[in-house]
Amino acid sequence: MQTEEVLPKRTVLKLSFFVALLLAACFAQTPGAPPASPPSSPSVESFLDPLPQDTGSAGLKQELRRLQNTGRLMMVVAHPDDEDGGLLTLESRGKGVQTLLLTLTRGEGGQNKTGDTFSDELGVLRTLELLAADRYYGVEQRFTHVADFGYSKTPEETFQKWGGHDVPLSDIVRVIRQFRPDVLIARFSGTDRDGHGHHQASAILTKEAFRAAADPNRFPEQIEEGLRPWRPKKLYIGNVCGFGASTCADENYTVKLNTGEEDPVLGMSYFQFAIEGLRHQESQGLGDLRIPNGPRFAFYKLADSVLPKTTDADGHEKDLFDGIDTSLPGLASKFGEENSVPGLKPELEKISGEVRDSVADLSNAARDFESLHNEIDQSGLSTEVKLPLLQSVDEKTKQSTSALNLALNANLEVTVAPPAGPGTPVPPESEALTAVSPGQKFEVIAKLHNGSKYWLMIQNATLDHPDWVRQRHADETGIAPGEDYYANFLVQVPENAPISRPYWHRDDPQTEAVNKIDDAKYITLPFPPNPLNATITFDIASKRGEHSVAPDFLRRKEKAPSQGTISGDVQVPYTDEHGTVRPRELAIVPAFSVALEPAQQVIPVSSSNAKSVKAEVTSNLAAAPTGVLHLQAPDAWPAEPASADVSLLRRGETRDFQFKVTPQNLTQSRAESRATLDAAQNKYSEGYVLVSRDDLGSFYYFEPAIQHISVVDVKIPHDLKIGYIMGAGDDIPTILQQIGMDVTLIPADKVATENLLQFGTIVLGVRAYDTQKELVANNQKLLDFVSNGGTLMVQNNNSVGDFNSEHLTPYPTELSRARVSVEDAPVQVLAPDNQVFHYPNEISQKDFDGWVQERGLYFMSSWDDHFKPLLSCHDPGEPDQKGGMLLARYGKGTYIYTGYSFFRQLPAGVPGAIRLYVNLVSAGQSAASH
Repeated sequence: MQTEEVLPKRTVLKLSFFVALLLAACFAQTPGAPPASPPSSPSVESFLDPLPQDTGSAGLKQELRRLQNTGRLMMVVAHPDDEDGGLLTLESRGKGVQTLLLTLTRGEGGQNKTGDTFSDELGVLRTLELLAADRYYGVEQRFTHVADFGYSKTPEETFQKWGGHDVPLSDIVRVIRQFRPDVLIARFSGTDRDGHGHHQASAILTKEAFRAAADPNRFPEQIEEGLRPWRPKKLYIGNVCGFGASTCADENYTVKLNTGEEDPVLGMSYFQFAIEGLRHQESQGLGDLRIPNGPRFAFYKLADSVLPKTTDADGHEKDLFDGIDTSLPGLASKFGEENSVPGLKPELEKISGEVRDSVADLSNAARDFESLHNEIDQSGLSTEVKLPLLQSVDEKTKQSTSALNLALNANLEVTVAPPAGPGTPVPPESEALTAVSPGQKFEVIAKLHNGSKYWLMIQNATLDHPDWVRQRHADETGIAPGEDYYANFLVQVPENAPISRPYWHRDDPQTEAVNKIDDAKYITLPFPPNPLNATITFDIASKRGEHSVAPDFLRRKEKAPSQGTISGDVQVPYTDEHGTVRPRELAIVPAFSVALEPAQQVIPVSSSNAKSVKAEVTSNLAAAPTGVLHLQAPDAWPAEPASADVSLLRRGETRDFQFKVTPQNLTQSRAESRATLDAAQNKYSEGYVLVSRDDLGSFYYFEPAIQHISVVDVKIPHDLKIGYIMGAGDDIPTILQQIGMDVTLIPADKVATENLLQFGTIVLGVRAYDTQKELVANNQKLLDFVSNGGTLMVQNNNSVGDFNSEHLTPYPTELSRARVSVEDAPVQVLAPDNQVFHYPNEISQKDFDGWVQERGLYFMSSWDDHFKPLLSCHDPGEPDQKGGMLLARYGKGTYIYTGYSFFRQLPAGVPGAIRLYVNLVSAGQSAASH
């Protein structure tokens, strides 16, 4: 689901679904010695800290559930927050099912309730939000490479925007072949009741992928890569009874699961625990969700199956895995050819008996799984059987290793030492080495805490990029119970190190709905993995120096020590502005960031003045090389200076360089300026910004150092002063100022005391009434401003019920959720004589060309006769929508409501939308002068 916000260029889903979701230099330390320079543990919980339920006895109990269950489940949805978190949590945490969530898009077409992050940068933010939610669900996350292009009413339009049906289907098939689920779930039904066209498309594709993944003739390039066909056993569809339904007709569902059941290990119900995760999706407006105790039901219908009948006489099942043996011994027959590995089932039965919470049993289980892997690998099994069986056994090996570490209370912290060196305080964020660049050196400290009653005999401590290590100092020795072990590494990032950046991009997010893949090895992953990881291997012994098994390991005939492995990604601690120590993932970024401001420039054709372009250069090196910054302006446009010398002396230093670009021979057109920094025989032409939040992980968003220029044939009125009251946030005031209009931002909390009569027009930003409750309280003052001769323009608000109940318009109206999602839908001018279409710009049909994403949203459904509808448009096959732009005279002034999506069009530099918007804000002046 998508929720509405106010930022340009994006759109969202129906509020009804949102409401339903509400319901629904290195010296080692010997053991016992003081730390070399280990940064203190973060003093607040963060995304990088494990959840309490994943530590101690609670974490061990859940890992034991996973060890005993071999079921695999995959759910497919369209956007972040579409997922059935309650069901995912029940299956993954409650039953131990290996669970994967495939989200087709990253929600980049939606609106943001938390700030001014939008478009592809919003996609990075929503990926981070979803990963934070996934921690609670207990699932693995994947994505396809299609983008959320905004609200769509039909799957046909969706597939057309996505470059065809097979583009997303290939990614779904790929993930099925990689993950090999037993049960495949489409969150939606693939019918009109799903609403959003993306929702319908996600279910249509999932239904087809169920069979296509098993066909080697579908997407054979994947088979050539080494993937094997895979056929899930059962397919279910959702939204069979409506989201949030507590009851459902028997014939509409096959399985009914209570996600409101409390799990004592979690300390709450599965649904409540999932909501704790969903609340991290704050950009969707979900940060304040709270759900009381009580039953919550998930209804799903069996849509396809390759199994014998699994339903009872009433057509129902008790569980999604009815008919599937998910026990550990069941692996012997799960993939067929059971007899090709003699003794496989008895060995699995024996291991199953070892899956208990003792260190001895878990150590034996891990070792037995490793032995079983070797036996299967050397067997005569066919590739189609061997690969999934090895995958399952390797997964169990990892789970048993994780369980063993929990039973040992072994904890590994891998951190970057402060730049001032070991023993110095944790630096502020601006100085911490959270992002390093090629050529840079830093120190990594791996600290292993032994919380068990055993000695841990260290065998090795390594980083996964040994070629990055310049020095290593570690003492392969024993760690007594309760003691710590340190391994220190001096690391230098090589010049060819991969940059921590999204592996996908769009050249033009306004027109493209499919991402280009820059590094195919990461396709379907949320992000490329952390650039650096440490691993420590150890033996478990009864006392220091005695490499024999502890007494409770003597059940096994061999006397070899039991071995453990523990790994961790490198983190960087920093001190935030409140003095709190927090961790952040290590990232590798270019030595310089280069950005142009403003990123979007609108220039009237009548303009002859030089335009200021600011190039911002930031260094990530302590001693950066000097360089030369070049600005490439559009052809024949002089730029002064042509270049600038750049010298940045310290890491994190930013300098602004001002250029003057003089437009020449202007006609309505598009152009662009580009900036490039030449330094140390490298070229830098991108800017990057950190996307993060205290409750999230972090990642960097990259954008080319380009200024997009839209030359527009627009006239502006003289002596019109505009007051703009921001809603949830948009870029319209900036665009109006660029074309020469006098715009003043009025804080919403100052409306009560502001002298509004100094303005000719007041504009309410997108969702102003939704987000600025002071406006509701002072609405009469706004209406009085109109009555006294002013012009008030109100843009779309999404909280329909609140808007209507407050009676905010001067005459009766009813706001609806009606929208026109096709951006090039024909527009009819209903009042061609109205001066809105003549002053100061003559509006014609050409002015509705080139709009982006949609025509408009949240149109009026009814209105008093005092209102005059100005425009009409509609989506294919639907009736005309005339409530998108209404004008009324009220007292001496003019009142306008518009649902047309100017907040998307103006920042995109759409000429006709800019011309029409200028006419609208000039309506009062127009009426007075004509």
